[in-house]
Amino acid sequence: MSLAGKVVLVTGGAQGIGRALAERFLTEGCRVVVADVDREAGKETEQDLKDLGEVRFIETDVADEASVSALFSQISETFSRLDVLINNAGIMIRRPLTELSVQEWNRVLGVNLGGAFLCSRQGARALREARGGILNIASTRALMSEPDTESYAASKGGLVALTHALAVSLGPEVRVNCISPGWIDVSGWAGKSRRHQAALTPRDHSQHPCGRVGMPSDVASLAVFLCRPENGFITGQNFVVDGGMTRKMIYEE
Repeated sequence: MSLAGKVVLVTGGAQGIGRALAERFLTEGCRVVVADVDREAGKETEQDLKDLGEVRFIETDVADEASVSALFSQISETFSRLDVLINNAGIMIRRPLTELSVQEWNRVLGVNLGGAFLCSRQGARALREARGGILNIASTRALMSEPDTESYAASKGGLVALTHALAVSLGPEVRVNCISPGWIDVSGWAGKSRRHQAALTPRDHSQHPCGRVGMPSDVASLAVFLCRPENGFITGQNFVVDGGMTRKMIYEE
């Protein structure tokens, strides 16, 4: 079944995985709203993708309730519906635990987890009317960690749990799923002033059981699959897209 004509909101959609998601859903015939706090990157994305279909950038801080409310008001006024909400907006502050401030902790949790809550709450009525879906973008860091990533890991773990809670609360009208990406090379998907090509090494690729580092399109392909109406029996699930890394046993020799 086609996604053509559906209205899709991608938070954090101006760069990285979010931009790839916006681009892919446009190619599926969707009308896409890109919400992002970065105005420069957001306007660039709107301009770059406009030839693919109807795309609109709305400057939004997903951690701010008033900003989220304004976002959904504009979507309602413009489209009168919402079919898919993709909670992708996220930030990382990597700092030793004893140096991480409460303000920094709260900011990461506020954007990564609180933003998904605010957007899901605000969009619930429209999504129910459309019998639509929510897709949360978490991370394999919800399942495993490197040092000094407490706030990020906690926020992404919370997203996985929020996914099944929302699936139960909003079902059967709204399906809710989650994707947890691993190492995805987003270097070519930043704003133009920060765009570059990462110098990936053979070792970077070979440590993945599938033989390569991930690409934003790997996440976007699964996102489209999960949002198609014919896959309506899938809800409350977390899908790990990491080239097999979290299944690999690593011993120091």
